[in-house]
Amino acid sequence: MYDIEAKITLIKSYEKDLGKHKPVSSGYRPAHLIRDDYLTTGEHHYYDDVILMPGETVMGTITFISLEAYPRTLWIGKVIRIQEASRIVGYAEVTQIFNELLRKQD
Repeated sequence: MYDIEAKITLIKSYEKDLGKHKPVSSGYRPAHLIRDDYLTTGEHHYYDDVILMPGETVMGTITFISLEAYPRTLWIGKVIRIQEASRIVGYAEVTQIFNELLRKQD
């Protein structure tokens, strides 16, 4: 079960502390800054099983772990930072929320 659909962008590495040098594929499991004070792991699935190259943007889904630690923190249009340890490698802009536990209440 996927938690969200997102427009996922992988930053091309121009500096040693930012971006990624190598492509990724479905099954990639980076950290996501879901709140300003909380990183969680999420597994990516890219539509049509494309290979996401640094500098590109694709549509896909993300399945997170430990949802009960950050309920009601997402909304359509929210941009989530994607990281490998402290290195920022990309961004995910939420386009759909499938798991209601994550949907922010008005």
